Amino acid sequence: MSSERKMKPSSRKLHTMIGTAMLSAVAFVLQFLEFPMPLSPSFAKMDFSDLPALIGAFAYGPLWGMVIEAVKNALHLMQSATGGIGELANFLMGSALVFPAGILYKHQKSRRTALIGCLTGSVCMGFMSALTNYYILLPLFEAFMPIEQMIQAFAEFIPFIHTKLDVVLLNALPMNTIKGLLVSLVTMLLYKRLSPILKGR
Repeated sequence: MSSERKMKPSSRKLHTMIGTAMLSAVAFVLQFLEFPMPLSPSFAKMDFSDLPALIGAFAYGPLWGMVIEAVKNALHLMQSATGGIGELANFLMGSALVFPAGILYKHQKSRRTALIGCLTGSVCMGFMSALTNYYILLPLFEAFMPIEQMIQAFAEFIPFIHTKLDVVLLNALPMNTIKGLLVSLVTMLLYKRLSPILKGR
């Protein structure tokens, strides 16, 4: 019998909360380590701050993964330049990745299910990024840059882009799906090694 099963419910909950706090802190730090998004202008950035949340969703369940996303973005509000709008979009996109992956893995904990969950979550993240970019992020950027200039900036990398919808479908959706796949790949490589520590085995 594993030590996780020997834990009292109160001890297991405390261990989960401590693990969630640690993963949230790591996610918060990773949010500052931005790098340019491929085939995108310089103002389009990405990071790997969803990695701890996906690991947490596998270790503790999908809701805890969303808690990590929420805490990470709540902490980031202190440095927000968007009045919380960017953090809301980040939470929605991150949750679209970690919740489907976490809930599928919780249903059946196997490497195959984890892989299916990661693929599903990555696709969901891509589509959520399309929605958040169209309705939240691009309108936010319009406060600093005319939409025509923004479209032209993306068109320099992808000539097929001519409209705001093109930016979403040809850039935001595929690039964020790829980001989800990269986060998933690293999670698959790290999770088994971190699982005993996170679960107190």
